[in-house]
Amino acid sequence: MTSFKLPDQAGIIPFQGIETLIATGAITSQTPFDSDQVQPASLDLRLSDVAWRVRASFLPGKRKVEDRIKDVAMHSIDLSGGYVLEKGCVYIARLQEHLSLPKGLNARANPKSSTGRVDVFVRLLTDQGQSFDDVDEGYKGALYLEIAPQTFSILVRPGTRLNQLRLKAGEPPRLETRSVGVDLMPNENGIVGFRGRRHAGVVDLENVDGHDPRDFWEPLTLRNGDLLLDPGEFYILASSDDVEIPVDQAAEMTPIDPSVGEFRVHYAGFFDPGFGTDEAHGAGSKGVLEVRTHDTPFLLEHQQTVARLVYEPLTERPTRLYGEGGSHYQKQGLKLSKHFKEWK
Repeated sequence: MTSFKLPDQAGIIPFQGIETLIATGAITSQTPFDSDQVQPASLDLRLSDVAWRVRASFLPGKRKVEDRIKDVAMHSIDLSGGYVLEKGCVYIARLQEHLSLPKGLNARANPKSSTGRVDVFVRLLTDQGQSFDDVDEGYKGALYLEIAPQTFSILVRPGTRLNQLRLKAGEPPRLETRSVGVDLMPNENGIVGFRGRRHAGVVDLENVDGHDPRDFWEPLTLRNGDLLLDPGEFYILASSDDVEIPVDQAAEMTPIDPSVGEFRVHYAGFFDPGFGTDEAHGAGSKGVLEVRTHDTPFLLEHQQTVARLVYEPLTERPTRLYGEGGSHYQKQGLKLSKHFKEWK
């Protein structure tokens, strides 16, 4: 078995590099990898059949995750037959993938777009990890996922993908930071956004295009050109400008500075190379914004800045771009997650 050759420059590892990491055993899995699991600049991670209901979130510090779970576990869960994770509860699940990263490589995780759009808060945990979502250089060990459904209860199974992992050589420089505004112009249905219904049913995360959106979402319209965000509610909105990610870069949408708005935007903050580009047949794509207010109501105006896009380089151009082979979100406007039928 050949070893992985570390790139000469810092950057995010693209599609072909991730496949090499799998081929060389730096990334392994309990079951064979899915054919579509490797993305242009990230790897989808999958739930195993083992999980725990816990009474509190935690960081393992100097301990292993499963040793720390013993302090907070309420009961263990077998996901093999499918299991409903209830909103308002916190769970830890073991993932199928295992890392043996070579020296010089680290990683960072993000929720997948579809996860953020159903208001499921997820964070990656590693043994002896000092922070959520970050994987130390050269980490060798198991991966775990904290899962906290906020608005909807969700049905999951082994193989369900809730987050994705970016592998990085060194610390990629920030190439550019752009402000992201919110679009409050009504679409063809007169809608500017959606608010999650508090007492909806269960979202089956493997049932694509299988849920009636009216059972889960309330459409939003404007009265005076402004949108009033209520504390504790979850909203789906769209960016006012198109988002374009160059084919040799990736981007992360970061939370806004609290000094200009008391709300959180975009749980699922990673954009793959080629999103919104002509080359990948995606020109005209908007960024979809997952918005939750904090303690006070907040009045939002059209084109108001709500987040920022931070661009980072790849170590080389990926051999697969975002949307090649199909995508639920390329060329998107205001769009709910892939689990819901189109709003008509």
